Amino acid sequence: MYLFSSIWNADDWATRGGMEKTDWKKAPFVSSYKDFSVDGCQWEDPYPACVSTTTQNWWDQYEAWHLSDSQKMDFAWVERNLVIYDYCKDTERYPQMLEECSLSPWD
Repeated sequence: MYLFSSIWNADDWATRGGMEKTDWKKAPFVSSYKDFSVDGCQWEDPYPACVSTTTQNWWDQYEAWHLSDSQKMDFAWVERNLVIYDYCKDTERYPQMLEECSLSPWD
C-alpha cells in the first residue's frame, strides 16, 4: 500500500478569491505524517470485507464519531489561527449556502 499527496495551484479560487498566493520559490514542498497509522480491509464487491453489523471495529465506536470537549477546543483553535479560507463562509462565491455548510461539525 502507498500513500500519496498532491498539491495543485488553486490560487485563483481556493485562497480567499486569489488573495493568498502560493510562494512557489519555496518549492519543493515537503510534508510528513506524524504517528500515522491506517486500518483498512480488502474490497470484495459489493461491500468491503470488513463491513459489519456489529460495533467491533474501531470506526464503529462512539469515540470515532464524536469529539471530546478538548478536541472541540483544539478544532476551534485551528479554525481561528490556521484556516485562511472557508468556502462555507464565502458568500460572494456561494450566495446560497451549500448543503454541507449547514451541518454542525459536532453532530
